[in-house]
Amino acid sequence: MFTDGACKGNPGRGGWGVWLRSPGHEKELFGGEAHTTNNRMELTAVIEGLSALKRPCEIDLYLDSQYVRQGITEWITGWKAKGWRTSSKQPVKNVDLWQRLDALVSGAGHTIHWHWVRGHAGHEGNERADALANRGVDSLRSGT
Repeated sequence: MFTDGACKGNPGRGGWGVWLRSPGHEKELFGGEAHTTNNRMELTAVIEGLSALKRPCEIDLYLDSQYVRQGITEWITGWKAKGWRTSSKQPVKNVDLWQRLDALVSGAGHTIHWHWVRGHAGHEGNERADALANRGVDSLRSGT
């Protein structure tokens, strides 16, 4: 699974994209929101990708967002222990999406291997997810 988010302005019009690939199958997903942030779109891409899976899977998930990767693999345990507060006692930003992602990661039976890749560096899967995220932004203008 390859995921990416895009935003034209931050906040601004945003899009998310997912490229799912397994032997003999592939699927593209994308969508957009009229007023959002890049981090929300990065989170939404992962949420939508995981939500599209119909059964528990072993997943290699590639993303270019350190915010999402570190949030779900490192920071979330502390946030939950502190009542969804950061180490500086501030409310966690995007808590609605973090809670949805946490439920998918911990409750759907998936085994997820998180892989960070540098964005816009020619990685085939990341470039395709980026193009899908931009289609999500463009869909807001065209109404598709």
